[in-house]
Amino acid sequence: MSENAYQPANVWTWDPEAKGNGAKTNRPFAGPTHEKALPVGKHPLQLYSLGTPNGQKVTILLEELLALNVNDAEYDAWLIRIGDGDQFSSGFVDVNPNSKIPALSDHSATPPVRVFESGNILLYLAEKYGYFLPKDIAGRTETLNWLFWLQGSAPYLGGGFGHFYHYAPEKIEYAINRFTLEAKRQLDVLDRQLAEHRYLAGDDYTIADIATWPWYGNMVLNDQYGAAEFLDVQSYKNVVRWAKEIAQRPAVIRGRKVNRVMGDPADQLHERHDAADFDTQTQDKKA
Repeated sequence: MSENAYQPANVWTWDPEAKGNGAKTNRPFAGPTHEKALPVGKHPLQLYSLGTPNGQKVTILLEELLALNVNDAEYDAWLIRIGDGDQFSSGFVDVNPNSKIPALSDHSATPPVRVFESGNILLYLAEKYGYFLPKDIAGRTETLNWLFWLQGSAPYLGGGFGHFYHYAPEKIEYAINRFTLEAKRQLDVLDRQLAEHRYLAGDDYTIADIATWPWYGNMVLNDQYGAAEFLDVQSYKNVVRWAKEIAQRPAVIRGRKVNRVMGDPADQLHERHDAADFDTQTQDKKA
């Protein structure tokens, strides 16, 4: 073993200045760091989020519902800048005590219903409005099989592979190999399922696809981590076919712009309060 190899201390202590510690977006304790109320707009649904894959899940579903003329799904999407610690405000912690985006507050009820964890938000909205979740027990169960598969698998893709391949300050061969193995196994799971079905749960587009596409669809289309060649994503031809089809849906195109703060300014709608904002408030029009 190299004399410079890291050895864990007997008791870990937090060093906010250490490399790769996530100090700007995380802490080893819960609760608010400052008092600040969340804004509330004119619509019943108030979303507090950022355009990460987890954030995109919810805005895509909301735009899909609006495309079906579910007018009660109109929403205000407020930008939560996690690099600035917005998720640690007292108002945000009241909606999500775990201080992670996205978080939803439904003001159509009194008192408002708080909904946190992206998979639960999708389930809540699908049940509330009656779309994108089959009503028969077999179809519903298969959809939830894949929704919960995503919720359990995506942390290995994002916090594991994505972190060590793309974000980590040092390239660690062991970590990259470990999580590349798992990412490719997951892609093969998806590819085998999509070889026999148009969508993850069968012939119908559901919240399982809406949850999974922002992670795996963006990745195989090389819109995340820049790892498409490294992972040889073209070998997963059924995943690529599925990813391209979903990427063309108008609601997906809109939803992935909401609360986005990176990339093409034309694809960044920092906050969304009205459907017309897509035409007038993207960053290319505000520059």
